[in-house]
Amino acid sequence: MSDQNLHLPAGSSTGDGFDLVVTPESAGWGYSGLRVLTLAPGASRTVATGEDELLVLPLSGACTVRAEGQEFQLAGRGSVFDGVTDFAYVGRDSELTIHSAAGGVFSFPGARARRRLPARYGPAAGVPVELRGAGQASRQVNNFATPAAFETDKLIACEVLTPGGNWSSYPPHRHDRSSEVESELEEIYYYRFRALAPDGVPTVPGGVGIQQVYGDEQDPDRPIDVLEEVRSGDVVLIPHGWHGPSIASPAYDMYYLNVMAGPEDERAWKICDDPAHGWVRSTWDGQRVDPRLPFYSAPK
Repeated sequence: MSDQNLHLPAGSSTGDGFDLVVTPESAGWGYSGLRVLTLAPGASRTVATGEDELLVLPLSGACTVRAEGQEFQLAGRGSVFDGVTDFAYVGRDSELTIHSAAGGVFSFPGARARRRLPARYGPAAGVPVELRGAGQASRQVNNFATPAAFETDKLIACEVLTPGGNWSSYPPHRHDRSSEVESELEEIYYYRFRALAPDGVPTVPGGVGIQQVYGDEQDPDRPIDVLEEVRSGDVVLIPHGWHGPSIASPAYDMYYLNVMAGPEDERAWKICDDPAHGWVRSTWDGQRVDPRLPFYSAPK
């Protein structure tokens, strides 16, 4: 895949009534996927999982999910900036039906799976909320489907919220090799923004941020060079290489959903910092986390 095809602007990757469809086949890799669906009030949609395990993660709104003879009531949230959400897991070779009485927007992070695990509910109260970095590199991470938080076969997923003006996904890091310190994981970034302007003041439609992905000079056979403006609904695909920073413009808070999966037998999220920038972590000693964080905590 060319570098130009790694940035998918909002609305550029749709199919079968979804706002967004990224499959392993469309991405040109083997495991990670993501769909986003808008449901009108009272609408329903049936989705076959096929070879993929899927999560139903509300971005806005509430819904009911039926799968494998079970029904899960997802309370959801007003928006990704309003709170941690509950979610549902549905394994491969299954079918789910999602219904939303009031309507909403719902994401389906997915991964090509080997094992078929049972459908189950993920409560919002069980989502670990973590603050990373310090100063202008501060961000909040909702670890709803990371290895220590929730069992899946291959899928790893989390949400990252970054206050306006801060650098996230920093220092730049990679996870494209199998080693003691690194996992081989394909990754999807899905963005949302909110403007902090007073009512009636013109703002950048869809918010605005910057995403960088670049290659390793020790790996000349896999060149990659992405530096893109991103807005709400945009996707950046990261098959390999150093990625970061993800930069939130001042006065535009930034959210991104990370979806990861790869070929390794062990489901682990191990990263390696770019040695040219990893030293930045030492500057966080003694610095406070941005006082704007956390935006919210998981419910008790």
